[in-house]
Amino acid sequence: MFSANIDIESILEDFSLKNTTFAYNDFVVRFYNFCLSLGFERGKMLPSRAFCSDENQGYLSILIAKQFGTFPFNHGRIGGIVATDRHDPHSEHGKDLAILQASHVGFDPEDGSFGSYHRRHTEHCQTTSSCGKITNVLSWYLTLHNFAKENIFLHQQDNVLLVSIDNQILNESRDEGLFLHLDRIIERKSHSEFCPRRAYSTSTCYVASAELRKLLGETAWPADGRQPIGEKLLPVLFSFKRNVSGDLDTRLLEENLIPPMPWIVSSKFPLLTAAQANTQAEFDRTFRTVMNAKGYIGKRMVFISGLNIDISPHETQVFPLTTFVPWAAYIKEANGHGTILEQEEIVNCLRQQNDANPDEVNLEKAIQKMKDTKKSDSSPPPFTPNAKRLEFDTHLMRDSSLINF
Repeated sequence: MFSANIDIESILEDFSLKNTTFAYNDFVVRFYNFCLSLGFERGKMLPSRAFCSDENQGYLSILIAKQFGTFPFNHGRIGGIVATDRHDPHSEHGKDLAILQASHVGFDPEDGSFGSYHRRHTEHCQTTSSCGKITNVLSWYLTLHNFAKENIFLHQQDNVLLVSIDNQILNESRDEGLFLHLDRIIERKSHSEFCPRRAYSTSTCYVASAELRKLLGETAWPADGRQPIGEKLLPVLFSFKRNVSGDLDTRLLEENLIPPMPWIVSSKFPLLTAAQANTQAEFDRTFRTVMNAKGYIGKRMVFISGLNIDISPHETQVFPLTTFVPWAAYIKEANGHGTILEQEEIVNCLRQQNDANPDEVNLEKAIQKMKDTKKSDSSPPPFTPNAKRLEFDTHLMRDSSLINF
């Protein structure tokens, strides 16, 4: 979805959090009714979740089970990556099918920040990153970004605006790292060369380009001395290269995030921007696999992608308050016709649905009914051993060498 030749900033900004959020229990009811409006049959729907493995995503499965009358199939990998190789098994387990995909991010209502989550079940009730997988992926990039912010300096001499850049950042022979778009930063003396104004022990000084002066404004340069570029290192001024490795989940997640990474590391809340970007990329990637999956041929199905925002529970709460922000949906009819709903369209469709579900399952009563049934059935059915199985079990008991632990 993201590539170097598109306006990544605009794509990220198109994922709006304003007037698009649903409390998750409200969203699931409306989504169930939305499925009914598409012709899905009561009691024959099989939802599937594609969420991260974090414990705070588990409550959402309970809410889905209450509304759909079945626990959801699992399409999820760590970080909110969709296991697209599970489409066919999913299709075999239900008549009408739905997939709910979401990356997630924590929210602290006390200070209005995104990215952390209060872990009630840890020994000392620690507050940690809301998604450890995304945090681990971002760590390498944030370290490089912080180094660049502190080792690119703005200064001036004789009214000439200058930029001094650490030589390590200037080394373009590296296989991976943060790479500056020098043509936007440094003034060229010719069509092919950047001419240093001065060399220092560990950095090189250049005349600032007209584009950089326009982007930052000439007041960004200090009148005396020099100062790190800091937050003025805008995302359009650099990019990253990385030889992505590791397990499949890490590779898929990192490949989704590398193109928008300059905007992610530069944002006020990197984990929020990363979760949004991953949701956008996963919808684009998964939509193409759903559209062509053999198992979904001749079946109704809907695929919806969004962002789960986890609000840490208070000490008296068992589960978190989670809100859902839809990004997009794909509807596939039994005849093969498909429709994509963009964010505004899917939000409007959900808001038009009834906020009550007469088919909602009371899980406590259902569980109690199972217990009561078990108690009333005091006499187990008669057991007639299979002769061949009995012979095998006897042989197994006599020859313990056949059993290897």
